[in-house]
Amino acid sequence: MKTQILTLFLSSFLLNARGQEFWMHPEKFLLAAGEKLAVSFKKGENFMDEPWMLTKAQIDNLTIHHTAKSNNVKDSVADGEKNNLMHLIKTPGTYVLTLQSHNMLSELPADQFNEYLRSYGLDEILDQRKRSNTLSSPAREHYSVQSKLMFQVGDHRDDTYKKEIGFQAEIIPDRNPYTLKVGDQIRFKILFDGKPVFGVRVKVWNRFDNRTTIQNIYTEKDGTFESRISNPGPWMVTVVRMMPSKETRSNWQSYRSSLIFGIEK
Repeated sequence: MKTQILTLFLSSFLLNARGQEFWMHPEKFLLAAGEKLAVSFKKGENFMDEPWMLTKAQIDNLTIHHTAKSNNVKDSVADGEKNNLMHLIKTPGTYVLTLQSHNMLSELPADQFNEYLRSYGLDEILDQRKRSNTLSSPAREHYSVQSKLMFQVGDHRDDTYKKEIGFQAEIIPDRNPYTLKVGDQIRFKILFDGKPVFGVRVKVWNRFDNRTTIQNIYTEKDGTFESRISNPGPWMVTVVRMMPSKETRSNWQSYRSSLIFGIEK
């Protein structure tokens, strides 16, 4: 397993070249029963969030999962810069909020797209561009965001975190994040179309004390990788799957997956 931990101090060019992360950020990761969940849609580099102006019309599915129950809350979405979802949570337990966006279209100049591919370890796409003599050509990419937010209500922990949603690119932890403390190890599994994948580069982000750290880790043969909880604060795991597009308007189709949870001090 290859692991590289980086503290990022990148130029604006490199930040733009590497694409952006997309996630759902709660006002609080830990709620009391009977409290409202407040979630804002976020995007950005270096886990430094800015509003992601995702509208209700751009969402395929937005669902709150708890044990065997699922509640579609898309109709509750409010467009805007913050508090895009407000939802009362009555029952204690571990919850997973899942979002899948419509396919959206992006175009990048050749150098930026190639850097984006390198950043996510998408070497097979770089190789395809080389073989087709398009390495110096701009790229048009359709992408769908597939995001999970795990949050905890009250003191009762349960196994909802294990639930497989069926995303094309999905991240599943092997432990409930809300049983973790600083110093603990946690293992994640990466699924593509429901199957574990070997040798995929995954990014693990933490924001603490006005500093972002990133771990670039490759999955093992069983599709898993391990990370250590080095700090409190918000944690995010991201991975990108990409393949040739079947759409006439784009060259590539990607699925950008994220999982976010919080660790107490």
